Amino acid sequence: MAENEGTGTLQSIWTKRGKQGPMDPQSRARLDAGSGLAGNADQGGHRQVTIIELEKWREMMIELGTDLDPSTRRANLMVVGLKLTETRGRVLRVGGCRLRILGETRPCRLMDESYPGLEEAMKSDWRGGVYAEVLDNGEIATGDVVRWDDDATNAASH
Repeated sequence: MAENEGTGTLQSIWTKRGKQGPMDPQSRARLDAGSGLAGNADQGGHRQVTIIELEKWREMMIELGTDLDPSTRRANLMVVGLKLTETRGRVLRVGGCRLRILGETRPCRLMDESYPGLEEAMKSDWRGGVYAEVLDNGEIATGDVVRWDDDATNAASH
């Protein structure tokens, strides 16, 4: 887990208007515990928030020889400086809110509709990002610090 340590920054926030609808950039957003990102079409369930890494996105763009906007991934949050690979079960603190990572977000056919080969490029090394449940109500904003909150993870398991 040492490679996943450290801190990063919340680079981008997007909300989805509707199923397969556009992704709208936000500078601030509200997280609702047990529900997700306020105003986002997808609420509740296990995939309350989806998160990608800017570094992985850039890596894929180089491999594919293109420069798609990261919103193409259709994730809610993008972090920079923090690795999400193999983090299932960990708690990520975004600003003052905690998110429990529940798993890897697998890419779907919509990715290839955006750019041929994108779906396949996302299938390895957790490049499609992660999905999480929201543990705290609160506001988040681009520029917020993101870091692993292992004390919260340990407290939740006792």
